[in-house]
Amino acid sequence: MASPQPIAVFDSGLGGLTVVKALQKNLPNESIIYFGDTARVPYGNKSQNLIQEYGKEITEFLIEKGAKTVIVACNTASALALAFLKKTYNIPMIGVIDPGAEMAYTVTKSKKIGIIGTLATVQSKAYEIALQHLDNTIITIARACPLFVPLAEEGWLAGDVPFLIAETYLSELVVQDIDTLILGCTHYPLLIPVLEKVVGNGIRIVDSAETTAKYTADLLKELNLLTDNETEGKMENYVTDLPVRFKRVARRFLGREINHVSPVHLS
Repeated sequence: MASPQPIAVFDSGLGGLTVVKALQKNLPNESIIYFGDTARVPYGNKSQNLIQEYGKEITEFLIEKGAKTVIVACNTASALALAFLKKTYNIPMIGVIDPGAEMAYTVTKSKKIGIIGTLATVQSKAYEIALQHLDNTIITIARACPLFVPLAEEGWLAGDVPFLIAETYLSELVVQDIDTLILGCTHYPLLIPVLEKVVGNGIRIVDSAETTAKYTADLLKELNLLTDNETEGKMENYVTDLPVRFKRVARRFLGREINHVSPVHLS
């Protein structure tokens, strides 16, 4: 039976909007609720217990709004809270790590995979663990790239500055002959044109936002939860702080204006 209920996406801030953009491309008739926990960003310097508590508060808010599935579009929260949320709620809970790892496993030929992300994601080793579950002969090389998030949010997506920063971060991965690079942060897809210039044609870039959207489409189809709506889906946006800034930066992530953002206060 088809479901007209919305897909919910949450992130500690703005990066999850790349998942929304991929969802809108792959599932244009689905309605989407986006929740950005902008008052408590970043999650990377928070404890696992606190991130689980944040995830619980947000998921309950989204379920009250009628969500049929919740995508945890934050690599840190996926690594530290997704298993807890899956045990706690009886709706499909989707993270960004497993879809990205599965795609990297599918496309790699040399079994040497690079992983870039925030310091918290890299230290969690979540992608390494997911890849080892798929094939314990895979070799991974991970690198934290903390400057990529401010570059994406400020719109520094081309030119010498992002290129030199990307070259500095990625050179040690390239020289180790990786053939696949996982973007382990949902901000990073905005930088793909720069990253492609740095790594060249011989390295396949895996966009975890795109892979998560495709994974969601397949799962909803399997569960018979896709909408039968034949018109373009609607979008609702909620943030815990700075709605005006959210609207400005969201335009960069989505390539279009957001009409309305509702501020929300969580306990």
